[in-house]
Amino acid sequence: MHVLITGANGFIGRALSRRLCRQARLGGAPLTRLSLLDLTLDDPPVAPFVHPVAGDLADAPWLRHTLAELPVDLIFHLASIPGGLAEQQYELARRVNLDATLVLLEAGKKQVEAGGRAPVFVFASTIAVFGAMTGPVDDDTPLRPLLTYGAHKLVGEILVADFSRHGWIDGRSLRIPGVLARPPARTGQLSAFLSDMVRELAAGRAFTCPMSPAATTWASSLPCVLENLLHAATLPAASLVAGRSFTLPTLHFSMTQLVDAIASVHGTGVRDRVSYAPQERIESLFGRFPQLATAAADAAGFHRDDDLPTLVRQAVVQD
Repeated sequence: MHVLITGANGFIGRALSRRLCRQARLGGAPLTRLSLLDLTLDDPPVAPFVHPVAGDLADAPWLRHTLAELPVDLIFHLASIPGGLAEQQYELARRVNLDATLVLLEAGKKQVEAGGRAPVFVFASTIAVFGAMTGPVDDDTPLRPLLTYGAHKLVGEILVADFSRHGWIDGRSLRIPGVLARPPARTGQLSAFLSDMVRELAAGRAFTCPMSPAATTWASSLPCVLENLLHAATLPAASLVAGRSFTLPTLHFSMTQLVDAIASVHGTGVRDRVSYAPQERIESLFGRFPQLATAAADAAGFHRDDDLPTLVRQAVVQD
């Protein structure tokens, strides 16, 4: 099995690469090649079947050439220009979020037309496709993204479904919530403060939260998201007849509840180290999340963290 990961040097991509390298197989099939694509690749896992490929996904000719080398059985498309950075750099965001996605999908089409098998295509979408959420969210909630990033991901979901309809790929799109706890880095993600909050308070340092104590959001731990990505890769196509997009199950909680969970894991002194300075833009984007029902994902076997303390404990695990 030839597995390809884009965004392999990112937070989720690095963890997924390490997990697959350790397993050396997926869905009962041994990995014969694990291609890791990103702009740079820092300390990639080492195994005979691991092939790091450094390059710019925004460079369409380079990406087409790279994809033409070998047939691919499974693509994890994780690469993106997220949130705030996509707002600031439209051209770059378009080339990575839209153009590169189309190149990857068309590689599947070319592979099928050459007599090969349609690759499984796991697309990392986002809960940003929902935009402003004024009431409970479920599988029938309209998608009205408020950010360029969310709009690009919604286009990607539509393309994944359409290419799957043609039989050129076997696609499945996962709307991923906030993932905790990302390492400190300038990624352009406006929701990074949630990771900072868990990490700083757990380490005994003070933290000023940019949302009010009652603000509510959704989030999952990195290990939980990895399990869901791997589950998506092995879902039989017959179980996807109702749709190709899934909103992943996740936890819904307030900032006060998050602080209480961190205190339950890392000591009661955590509460004394947190203060609140709400920022309207941040809270409007990430602090008014309603209750979430994910019937389709639940039925397909996707899962959430068991509870908030479990999420906090797993948030510092670098899989």
